[in-house]
Amino acid sequence: MGAPLVLDNVQSLPFIGPELTLGAGILLLLVWELVAHGARKRVGLLAIMFATLGAAGAQAAFALAHDAPAVSLFGGLLASDGFAHVFRVLFAFVTAVVALYAAPVRADDALPGKRSTGEMYLLLLTVALGLSFMAMSRHLLMIYLSIEIVSVISFVLAAFSIDDKKSSEGALKYVIYGGVASGIMLYGMSWLYGATQSLALPEIGARVAAMSAAQHGVPPVVFLATVCMLAGFGYKISAAPFHMWTPDVYEGAPTPVTAFLSVGPKAAGFAVLVRFFAEALRATGSLHASPWPLVAGVLAMLTMTVGNLSAIGQDNVKRMLAYSSIAHAGYMLLGFAVFSTTGTAAIVFYALTYCLMNLGAFLVVLALAEQNGGDESVGAFRGLGTRAPVLAACMAVFLFSLTGLPPFAGFVGKFYLFAALVRGGGNFTWLVATVGVLNSVVSLFYYARVLRSMYLTPAGASDAPVVVARRHTATAIALAVPTVALGVYWAPLYDLVARTVGMVP
Repeated sequence: MGAPLVLDNVQSLPFIGPELTLGAGILLLLVWELVAHGARKRVGLLAIMFATLGAAGAQAAFALAHDAPAVSLFGGLLASDGFAHVFRVLFAFVTAVVALYAAPVRADDALPGKRSTGEMYLLLLTVALGLSFMAMSRHLLMIYLSIEIVSVISFVLAAFSIDDKKSSEGALKYVIYGGVASGIMLYGMSWLYGATQSLALPEIGARVAAMSAAQHGVPPVVFLATVCMLAGFGYKISAAPFHMWTPDVYEGAPTPVTAFLSVGPKAAGFAVLVRFFAEALRATGSLHASPWPLVAGVLAMLTMTVGNLSAIGQDNVKRMLAYSSIAHAGYMLLGFAVFSTTGTAAIVFYALTYCLMNLGAFLVVLALAEQNGGDESVGAFRGLGTRAPVLAACMAVFLFSLTGLPPFAGFVGKFYLFAALVRGGGNFTWLVATVGVLNSVVSLFYYARVLRSMYLTPAGASDAPVVVARRHTATAIALAVPTVALGVYWAPLYDLVARTVGMVP
């Protein structure tokens, strides 16, 4: 395999079209927010937001569909490859769905805390820009800066409801945990730079390989540096024991923000994690060659178990879904633990399906809370099967898929994760897979509580029919249909993912 094409600053500009588009959209939104008023302002915000995301996503999709050559941009800071393109399309889609959640119905509509919708759109586009850079980064400096862009703006989004104490409390915890995780990660990067004298992932990989060959194993300094960096990566994907901010932030933040944080930064965190271990550590799935499969397997088992067991006792559905998202990070770590292209393809495919079902679940919570004074408890779903049949049916689809039952997309996604894991062989691999299966069984218990409330608990005398906004119903259906379809016919999407997740060589 030949050396990758490395482009200079000017040559690299055409390859970051989606990011330039996002930057232009941010500036347009800022100007429009300042100069426009009334209904004209609302229409303009929506037009700029969706035009920007549509253009950015289309450019990435075009590169993906035409198998654009993988190149290294800006002298090695960023990568333009199939792996990055998939995530760029995903981030544009997720941001567009969340923007639709938060879209004002009338010109005078404001989000919680009397904040402007334009402010949220500005912040969402900025985070989307940071997410794209996370997926493309192949340099420690860019990894750190892109993570900080996402983190700092996410702190603001989490505290968007300025008159809500839960929102402020969750955001404060988010800042504290984020600062600590970022500091530990930066400390690990300093150790890695000191050992390899480089910040570029490919150069680090070559020097770590030489050091490992000379010492017949991973050098202790590299192991220590990587463990420290896992604090930062684990914080972004909500992996245990770096997950403790998640339930409070998810419960306190506005539901559109919670939906966004549960899928966007998590997917980007896995993109960074996979690229770092592939390029900087050249990790393999052999327990005899390196300790990384053991570390990843233990992290996966711990994350799944903590997430699922903590979710059992939750009555607030947003908080329950927060612990559920921790558990799903553990499932995706199953594919990560094998350190192969098959495992990477399984992670990306599961991330795509997880976005559909998790965004859909939070949408139902949002639609229902809008009609009952903000109640997000399991009891608020009482009799929903008769009070709002379409919404209840969509929620059932999302919950069954999150559990991993056939014939839904979540089952297929988990199948590929487990298949990639057990294909590696070995007793430890089977132990991790067994823990994963048992955790999936546990998850059915707390998802079933919501299903029981919707269909087996009759509505009370005070429970009126739920009148859901048309855009919420349409969006829920639009997310539920592919969740079912991908559980029946998934091969084209998986083949596309498996073919295009290659990285810059």
